Amino acid sequence: MTKRLQAFSVHLLTATGAVFALLAMFAAARQDWSLMYIWLVVALAVDGIDGPLARHYEVKSYAPQWDGVLMDLIIDFLTYVFIPAFALVESGLLPGWAGWFTAILITFSSVVYFADTRMKTSDNSFSGFPGCWNMVILVFFATEPAWWTVIGLSVILALAQFFPIKFVHPVRTDRWRAISLPAIVLWTGFAGWAAAARFDPPVLCTLGLLVTSAYLLGAGAAQQVFPPRTSGRRA
Repeated sequence: MTKRLQAFSVHLLTATGAVFALLAMFAAARQDWSLMYIWLVVALAVDGIDGPLARHYEVKSYAPQWDGVLMDLIIDFLTYVFIPAFALVESGLLPGWAGWFTAILITFSSVVYFADTRMKTSDNSFSGFPGCWNMVILVFFATEPAWWTVIGLSVILALAQFFPIKFVHPVRTDRWRAISLPAIVLWTGFAGWAAAARFDPPVLCTLGLLVTSAYLLGAGAAQQVFPPRTSGRRA
């Protein structure tokens, strides 16, 4: 296989995320929330591996006519934001005005965030909450918190998109990668387990989701509070 074909194949892998988004939307339209989230978890897994593959096969050099970053952002907005916001309202998890308010807040704030050219930091983390509403709302589905908890956390995270709080990229952020990478793999496994259990997961699954979610949400901020030590030498 030539390098150009290898690079183009990575673009095709990224593009499958649009197919998984459509399948998730079909499931959501039928109110099959478990199947919807299984497709979203599959899309999340693809999103986790296509970046490293793109860098390995040098897609910017061998398939530059297709913008993989733009393709990725389009798919991410569908799978991370749009479909989960739709599910939040249509599932009845947050009914009435509260659901409409929260869904509009999520979509409006996220489209502004996704267009921000400063969303990545020098260490390949995210500046501000990276709009991973698919992960947040899945945890809501699995734990079914009170409606005011859902609204409160959604407002806090929507605002956090625009504050200089770091959130680690589990694959690309070097610091604590030995913890972050297993954490996102475990989170994906727990999420699939919860969806397969039709969001009535056993306690172990729920606990795993909460612990891994707390780490992924807080690791970047913890790194800011506890910056790495730099070794210095006296002149």
